[in-house]
Amino acid sequence: MSEKKLEAAHNADPQEDEEEATAVVCMEADLKDGEMMEVDVGDHNILLVKCEGEYSAIGNQCTHYGAPLNTGVLSGNRVRCPWHGACFNVKTGDMEEYPAMDSLRCHKVKVHDKKVYVTVNKKVNPTLKFFYDDSCTCLSCAGCASVICAEVLRQENYGGRIIMVTREDILPHDKTRLSKVMNVQRNSILLRRMEFYQKYDIEVWLKKEAVSVDTEKKKVEFKDGTTECYDQLLIATGCRAKGLDSPGVELENVLMLETPEDANRIHNACIGCRTVLVGTSFVGIVPNSEFLQGSAIKMDSKKYVIVDKYMRTNAKDVYCCGDLTSFPLQMVKNQNVSVAHWQTAQAHGRIAALNMLGKEVTLNTVPFYWTVLLGQTIRYAGYGEGYTQLVMKGSFEDMKFLAMYIKDGVVVATAGLNFEPAVSVIAERFAAGIAITKAEAESDDLSWLKLPPSKE
Repeated sequence: MSEKKLEAAHNADPQEDEEEATAVVCMEADLKDGEMMEVDVGDHNILLVKCEGEYSAIGNQCTHYGAPLNTGVLSGNRVRCPWHGACFNVKTGDMEEYPAMDSLRCHKVKVHDKKVYVTVNKKVNPTLKFFYDDSCTCLSCAGCASVICAEVLRQENYGGRIIMVTREDILPHDKTRLSKVMNVQRNSILLRRMEFYQKYDIEVWLKKEAVSVDTEKKKVEFKDGTTECYDQLLIATGCRAKGLDSPGVELENVLMLETPEDANRIHNACIGCRTVLVGTSFVGIVPNSEFLQGSAIKMDSKKYVIVDKYMRTNAKDVYCCGDLTSFPLQMVKNQNVSVAHWQTAQAHGRIAALNMLGKEVTLNTVPFYWTVLLGQTIRYAGYGEGYTQLVMKGSFEDMKFLAMYIKDGVVVATAGLNFEPAVSVIAERFAAGIAITKAEAESDDLSWLKLPPSKE
């Protein structure tokens, strides 16, 4: 897949001018085919790659949270981030897998007299242009799936009206941060600032809640009594925290986490106090699908919206993305699943946008999840429902381990702590459709996991 950036240029072959800087970064013999290394050109940190006999250079910091990509996993022409699984094409810088939202700048490489030169272009290319038309796409609930959908529509030169609607009073933001940095300032976690939406003519309606959808009249009704007609509709209302059904939940300091303000209240209430965490289910969420009851849109027994591999519902011109969906996952033979992962919702948004434009692109993503507990990051990839065996590598006592979940003799999911880049390696195997057998998982030979040399 190829993502064209909306702002900074990422895949242009820059012209020689005063805005360029060139440096010798290594000798030709320093990098073998299928290898990558970190180099610097002035203040620019660069990932240099040799693939199929050709050199390429892109930025070395993942555009998600700045992870050094040289410590990630190189697989063919793409590199996967070791932290959160984002992928980039090493020849173009194009972002190929979320959770990153921006591509990387691509730089020129030249070999002369057995020396490798990298030329960094410092300029920003012109921004995207598109031509207006009279169509209207309404994106109900402005979360990460809606943001990606809107961006991809504009990237693909859609010129119709785009309306993102949310019941919240804040622009789409990184909700994964709320449980990890609970004193976070709301403006610091915005996915895009208002200037971005204005620049690309994406309307954002805050504090506007959808209460019903009429798929025959192609109309959405809102809580304030207003309505909006659509040519195409994306439903991405996600899930909400499942509250306790117990006496006393209304008491002071009985708190639930959903918004930045909730996170701040919990942070302040916990200072100098003993804290009890109460779970209401495994994940603790329920789908926001009540407003679809009575509509023609089909849902499963748990009230998740059923979609096909194009993210289409059964209703014409209605798509659904994110936590709210029951969707076919290719890595489990297109079994319908519900996966409440941030990266998965973003992938949904992209596929929905492309199919709104008639491109007939199917969903093919590997669920990738991360969480932080007591300062330690656990990473997970795959889909482990129904696993029957667990293969462990490393040590719980040393806080460095990898769990591989086995079903029908192959690895179907993995979770790791301080075992980088193993989870990303396995995610790449899943993405390529290359099975990891139980025997391979149990083997004492861990070279296939591409672990860094021991510091001991």
